[in-house]
Amino acid sequence: MSEARWRLSVDQDGVTIAGDRFRLTTAPQKFAADEAVFGLAESAEMEEIVSELEAMTRRTYGQYCGLARAMEILGERWAPMIIRDLLVSAKGFGDLQKGLPRMAESVLSTRLRELEHTGVVRRRSVPVPAGGSAESVVYEVTAYGRELEDIMLRLGRWGAQLLGDPRPEDIVTPDSLVMALRATFQPQHAAGVRATFELHILDVVVHARIEDGTLRAGAGQVPDADLVLEPGLALRELMTGALTPAAAITGGSIRMMGDSALLGLFTQLFQLPRTATHGHG
Repeated sequence: MSEARWRLSVDQDGVTIAGDRFRLTTAPQKFAADEAVFGLAESAEMEEIVSELEAMTRRTYGQYCGLARAMEILGERWAPMIIRDLLVSAKGFGDLQKGLPRMAESVLSTRLRELEHTGVVRRRSVPVPAGGSAESVVYEVTAYGRELEDIMLRLGRWGAQLLGDPRPEDIVTPDSLVMALRATFQPQHAAGVRATFELHILDVVVHARIEDGTLRAGAGQVPDADLVLEPGLALRELMTGALTPAAAITGGSIRMMGDSALLGLFTQLFQLPRTATHGHG
């Protein structure tokens, strides 16, 4: 992609922000001292203007194509992860940071501004619990952004074929597991089924509630789980069919509490494609 470049200059005659295809200049004015100039350049207002320009002048492919436009949004580092987490639920800035701990705060701020600018994400104020009239800001996907859900789930299923054993730096988050459950759910096997599963993966707990073909997945424990699973690394093998439920039970590959007969149902309801074969084609 080509990257738009812009320049900021501040002098005693005003402020000029210019790019390859634009030039913005404040009305001519004289500052009393150099300190005033630097005060303007370092003000929060100036930071906001600069950040907005960064979002508006991000890298482009230079092609009049819907896919190119989409990838100018989704192709930015961390943007898909932010959308993934917001598709699970609306979140405050701190909650997003918690789910994406390796993402720099400045990058998160920039990505959120970009996603707001393109209409994928919006912010809204919500009351602070027990905070009287106090409010906090949360981010959520718009109706336009919600259209990405099926795309993200399909992309997750496609990428799952490349999953081997976790890398040393890999982490698991509640939102990533909830989206994984949504992505791997097989509704054709869920007609007439009413069951609740609880999964413990490392220190993360999620649940999946199936009610006659419909899945509701979320973070945390549930008091009425029919089957509680602690599958460890065997989960991927179970979901791809590389490990049968019977072999998992007899071999002690997983720990579980509840009706063990439901393990077979779980592997029917949640399925991963087998690992992709590389080097052919």
